[in-house]
Amino acid sequence: MAISVEEARAMTEEQLQETITEIAFEIIANVGTARGMYIEAIQEAKAGHFDQAEQLMKDGKEAFVQGHHGHADLLEWQGQGLTWKTNIFLMHAEDQLMAADAFETIASEFIEVHQELQELKSRDGRG
Repeated sequence: MAISVEEARAMTEEQLQETITEIAFEIIANVGTARGMYIEAIQEAKAGHFDQAEQLMKDGKEAFVQGHHGHADLLEWQGQGLTWKTNIFLMHAEDQLMAADAFETIASEFIEVHQELQELKSRDGRG
């Protein structure tokens, strides 16, 4: 939902609040999908399915980026002086965005640990 600052400024307060809520739900949906994929990637790595884990991480990143677009639009709007009332859905979206970003980092680290563990087990004859 790419809306320019000019389009947002032309909205009534009610329309703007509704649009921000819609953007918030888009952020929540996309970054929630990303977080789920990151968690699934860890599970795949634990099972030794590293190709699937890598693909899930890539797909998760794509979903995260889609969610981040709405966030970036809102930052641009505020940077150009547009203001609005605090919106609990937007606060939740920001929280979910940060959580998904952290999950990406954690998932990458866990996948690396599982790869190293599998290599060690293979060398030791246990894997």
